[in-house]
Amino acid sequence: MREQLRSHGVSDSVVDDAVLILSELLSNACRHGRPLGRHTDVGDGDVRAAWRVDRTGGLTVEVTDGGGPTRPIPATPSVTARGGRGLNIISALADEWGVRDSSSGEVTVWVLVNEGDGQVSRVPGGPAAPAVSKSAVSGAGVSLDGLGFADAFDDVG
Repeated sequence: MREQLRSHGVSDSVVDDAVLILSELLSNACRHGRPLGRHTDVGDGDVRAAWRVDRTGGLTVEVTDGGGPTRPIPATPSVTARGGRGLNIISALADEWGVRDSSSGEVTVWVLVNEGDGQVSRVPGGPAAPAVSKSAVSGAGVSLDGLGFADAFDDVG
């Protein structure tokens, strides 16, 4: 992701934020979600990550999993808690974020990061979302094979 975004001229500060956001989203998907296809007919036991830059320079990062027993919402962890801060970190870095459910059971958490004036250019998946330009950066085909995400779900019932 870092390499792709930098090669397309995205600023280092936005790239750094996006990499942290992707890390938090993937961690949450592995901890709280099910792999795609594990309990539905969708996917093959993986988690899907994607990113794109729209015509206005807004960067959208998305992670999709097979859903879980809870909805993604920011927590209020104690000072000594070892976790529970991921969505609060994302909220601090992002212009906007949200959750999109599909009828097949997939859950996608999306995050929009803009550089500059902080104006949100669109809401991904919203009713008026413009098409992504043909020259957009996309990580939709990025393989996460070898990262061992499926093993993290072996103990999930």
